[in-house]
Amino acid sequence: MRIATLTNIAYIATVCLTLSSGVSLFVASNAERAERAAVQQSRDFDALTEELEKEAFSLSNLARQAMVKEDDEVSQAWKAKLAQDRIMEAHLAALRDNGASQSELHILQTALMALDKLEEEQRTAVTAFETGKRDDGVRLLFSREYEANLAQVENAFTQFRSLLDQRTDTAIAEATQLSQRLRTLSEIMVGLTALLFLFVLGFIIRHRILRPVITLSDVVNRLATQDYAVQTPAISHVDEIGDMAQAISIFRENGLARQRLEQERDADWETRKLLARMTRRLQGCDSYSDIILATTVFAPHIIPNAGGQLYILDDHIDLMRCVAHWLLPEGGESSFAPEHCWALKRGHLHSPLRDAVDMPCAHVPAELSARAICVPLIAQNKIIGLLSFTNHTPESEPPYIYIELMAETLALALANQKLRESLTRKATFDALTGMRNRTDLDDTLHAAIEQAKASQSVLSCMMLDIDHFKKLNDTWGHEAGDKVLTEIAAIIAGCLKNSGTAFRYGGEEFLIILPDMNEAQTRALAEAILENVASHPMRYDAQLIGPVSVSIGLAVWPHHARSDNLVRAADLALYHAKENGRGQIRVARDAVVQDTAS
Repeated sequence: MRIATLTNIAYIATVCLTLSSGVSLFVASNAERAERAAVQQSRDFDALTEELEKEAFSLSNLARQAMVKEDDEVSQAWKAKLAQDRIMEAHLAALRDNGASQSELHILQTALMALDKLEEEQRTAVTAFETGKRDDGVRLLFSREYEANLAQVENAFTQFRSLLDQRTDTAIAEATQLSQRLRTLSEIMVGLTALLFLFVLGFIIRHRILRPVITLSDVVNRLATQDYAVQTPAISHVDEIGDMAQAISIFRENGLARQRLEQERDADWETRKLLARMTRRLQGCDSYSDIILATTVFAPHIIPNAGGQLYILDDHIDLMRCVAHWLLPEGGESSFAPEHCWALKRGHLHSPLRDAVDMPCAHVPAELSARAICVPLIAQNKIIGLLSFTNHTPESEPPYIYIELMAETLALALANQKLRESLTRKATFDALTGMRNRTDLDDTLHAAIEQAKASQSVLSCMMLDIDHFKKLNDTWGHEAGDKVLTEIAAIIAGCLKNSGTAFRYGGEEFLIILPDMNEAQTRALAEAILENVASHPMRYDAQLIGPVSVSIGLAVWPHHARSDNLVRAADLALYHAKENGRGQIRVARDAVVQDTAS
């Protein structure tokens, strides 16, 4: 039950008890007034009856004196007294119904009748005296019957006063008892009112003052320690405590806002540090796989509430090829054409989530298009790739600034890697044939020999030269010669099938290193190359440029040469093949070149 309801009930009960106490006091006052009225009535009756009783004797004495003394003045005094007595009788007659009982009224009526009879006898005696019948008047006033009537009047008034006193005593006792009871009841009600008031006062002090103050004190102490998770009590009092609770609530809300801003600042700072660390790691990457690994390591932490995909543009087929994904289910890594992405077409970040209405990207599934974020990876005004995100929390806006910064950093890293690979390819690969050049030969050969030593296997080396290549150039031109070089390089690559490494050793010479391949296997490969070259129609400008043949020399380590002269042994074998008619294969044996059937 609410405190306001309890206080209202207590207030109503207090008012009722107060009113009841007031009514009790009022009734007690009425009882006292009744008691005083009864006493006053008794006094009035006593005074009148005594006065009438005295007047009865006084009138009798005056009437007798007038008879005895024969004095007219006394007679006049009696008449005056009689008139006054009539007034008193009338007054008594007016009071006799004021609370008197029937027995009292009967006795009072008897006394008044006896008094009237006495007065009548006195008038008769006075009249007789005035008419000269003095003796008759004297006899009448001094007769036994007159004395009996006078005694009757005295007895009647005495009895009336006795009954009146009894009734008055009873009324006084009853009024006193009632007044005492009512006063006691009033005192009890006043006591209950006081107790109820004290209880309500204590209850209010405890629940409306002490408890809220203690609660607010605990909240203030926790807020002082920056514990903003504490809940402030909902106090709606329109008083100082309510104002204090409201102020504390505002202070807590401000603290929460400040804490939230600090957390966002800290998270922002951590994101910036992650982005800077990712930039430094990308600067140290020397391959696409390292860049992809760095992206998958850092991107889920920089953009934690979104799954992502990294696409790289494949220039040969003009498709965006997915090379990495994170925080997404498997199966969404298909390639797509660049024109299917609005970010790639516009050259800017594209996110339908940012605007109420926007065009979805065709490469994103329809159910995810509203939550997709695409950022093109552009370096030197060229599209290199694409970062695609799927926001897992649409109710919160993703950090677009960090997405764009990450895209810029990643685009620069990919562009640098592409440039690095291009320079490396130009430095280590022949631009015409696509084969490795002599720049990388020493390192490759040394590594192959060390591996053969470690695995106790063999290492073969094959030297190949195009026969009469100078004559071909002089006859058909250098472009035709380049065409022959290119096609023979393709034939060699087709025969190798990743079983060795081919180099363009010189102008028309090729060198092939074949790890873990013995003499027989190497010879079989050489025969395949020889046959494929001889059977391949060489054309230039839709014309056959004559039959083309090659001479091949081969050597096997450690059977035919030491590790440091394996290439020289194969070259010497090639020299003997050319000296002995070209279009044939020669094998170096025990550092001595021997003829072998071609």
